[in-house]
Amino acid sequence: MKVKKLTEMALLTAAALIIFVIELQIPYPFPIPGIKPGFANIITVYAVYHYRAHEVALIAAVRILLGAVFTGNFMALIYSAAGTLLCLVAMIPLKKLIDEKHIWMTSVIGAVLHNTGQMIAALILMQTPQLLVYYPFLIVSGCIAGAFTGLSAQFITKRLKASFGKGSSRD
Repeated sequence: MKVKKLTEMALLTAAALIIFVIELQIPYPFPIPGIKPGFANIITVYAVYHYRAHEVALIAAVRILLGAVFTGNFMALIYSAAGTLLCLVAMIPLKKLIDEKHIWMTSVIGAVLHNTGQMIAALILMQTPQLLVYYPFLIVSGCIAGAFTGLSAQFITKRLKASFGKGSSRD
């Protein structure tokens, strides 16, 4: 891996971590666990469209691991990893079907699958089927958050192309 590529990936990971830590400071009025905007996923969605699969996985893995270290919440590591794994398994191939002008669609699907992965992890760990009562709320909030993060990533891509004449870092 070239130094330039590694540096870009490190900067994206750092940006995602900063966004994650700032987002933790925002109080959310929702009584349902797991509902949050997921602003750091803007970086992940952008990366899906501009980096190779293994590079996106590396950015996401480092963000998840360091996020757990920074918060001291290692249980969140399991939920985040499960959600991100399911999300990336779908989003990476979807980028071949959904172009950059419709990143938000890929993001919505990714958000729903992220919530699904987290729900599966919770069901396995807690062995409490009553948790499924939260699932419809998580899906709706995932669609809203996914649309926002996807539109944000789409805007960033458009701005970078306008500013630098490129939006891809595949070299």
